[in-house]
Amino acid sequence: EYMGTITIFKEENWAVGDHIVIAPTGFFHAETEERVIVSIERKGDVSVLTLNEPLKYEHYSGVQRFGDDTIEMRAEVGVLTRNVVIQGDKDTESLKYGAHVMLHSHGDDSTVGRLSYVELRQVGQAFNLGRYPVHFHLIGAIHESYVKGCAIHHTYNRAVTIHGVHYFKVLQNVAYHTMGHTYFIEDGIETHNLLDGNLGLKTMRSWSLLNTDQTPATFWITNPNNQFRNNAAAGGDRYGFWFELKEHPEGPSYTNKICPRGERLGEFVNNTAHTYIRYGLRIFEEFIPRTNPCGPVQNQNKANKFEDNPPVTAEFRNFVSWKNGRNGAIAERIGDVRFINFKVADNLLSGIEVSETEYSPLYTTQVVNALVVGLSENAGSDTKLFTTIGVWGPRREGFVANNVRFYNFNENMAALSMCSHCFHAASTDTGGRTMGTSGLSFTNVKKRVRWTEPEREIIRDLDGSLTKQPGGGWAVSYTHLRAHETGRNLVCRLLLEKK
Repeated sequence: EYMGTITIFKEENWAVGDHIVIAPTGFFHAETEERVIVSIERKGDVSVLTLNEPLKYEHYSGVQRFGDDTIEMRAEVGVLTRNVVIQGDKDTESLKYGAHVMLHSHGDDSTVGRLSYVELRQVGQAFNLGRYPVHFHLIGAIHESYVKGCAIHHTYNRAVTIHGVHYFKVLQNVAYHTMGHTYFIEDGIETHNLLDGNLGLKTMRSWSLLNTDQTPATFWITNPNNQFRNNAAAGGDRYGFWFELKEHPEGPSYTNKICPRGERLGEFVNNTAHTYIRYGLRIFEEFIPRTNPCGPVQNQNKANKFEDNPPVTAEFRNFVSWKNGRNGAIAERIGDVRFINFKVADNLLSGIEVSETEYSPLYTTQVVNALVVGLSENAGSDTKLFTTIGVWGPRREGFVANNVRFYNFNENMAALSMCSHCFHAASTDTGGRTMGTSGLSFTNVKKRVRWTEPEREIIRDLDGSLTKQPGGGWAVSYTHLRAHETGRNLVCRLLLEKK
């Protein structure tokens, strides 16, 4: 047992008797805990809450410094109590058949719906399509509508569903103990919606909805042309943020004139994810933003094969992702997509991984200005046993890692690797790919590079920060050239070319 008090920041108008939920800070979302406030002592910018019983699990609350960088890994706390309550009846829990709120009419701005600071509990109906706790359905543009400051918990069919609507605002809500995707953008036609300051905790798989709900995300995103700011995904059965972009919108919104995989990114900035069985951020299976989203990516008959349909840059900024069972962030098949100012720590398989590039000009697919931590003080003893990779490059050409700072990778781990997923039995890649690096730094890192089978990767060190060679060079793996003291998985600093 742990203490029966917690200290929190940014508490506003919480009261004795309120129910709160405390996010996990380990690897398991089952460590999410719900308690009741029995007293509040306010001390300047913080409040000390006494709870109705001690906490069962440790909930880390710290800001760690690595050189000039900091990474915040505090447990999120959400209040669930509101004065206005929408709820199911006494049979809801056993039948998984709860209350729901649905707004629908035909035509832009034909309906205005505003939910502010409402509690919805025992809501949503399993096995019933469209019966979600909060559902804005096939209206079109809804500029004046929003869901703000609500608490949506113990649900049986998602939390907030954005279906066939545009310019909708989902602001500062708490969604807890939900089945299936939590914040749900449904068909892939939805654009210009704003999700800002939302918290999602304990997103659980469901066998009563779509197949994709068996691997749920707290934020399920089917069209990138929306805005995601300041959201926290704090634990679930699979993913924090999942960009599952389809070739065309699906369901009643189907049209072959719209292509979400080629659409531009609206905004993705200042979001956080932790405590997911797999990934904090997943882009799967394709995101290649371009001028004409439905046009061909390349014209192989031209010297500049991207000339006919120029790429559009997508910048994912200021993402923090830690303690995920596989990766902090992973992208499968991407074009000019850039991960900027990412901070990742204590992810078991890899901090950041990119699988396939070559869908935009050379070196436009990038990781830029990242903090990558193998082991933080919150890591736990078991984390030290994993063979974590900091940044895992693709099995294609054209990727570069710029200004990446690596900290605390033990002898089992490595800062860099290449040929993502080449270890898989189905892989037929023969290696020989080239990845660029510049501006790297290594602190308490035992291995800089782990070579993967078939050990034919090539790293182009653009400035010497990887190989310690003045002016830069190349890093390759040749068994007969390795010094005996380097070991199998260390970089062989072989200078093949000088600038």
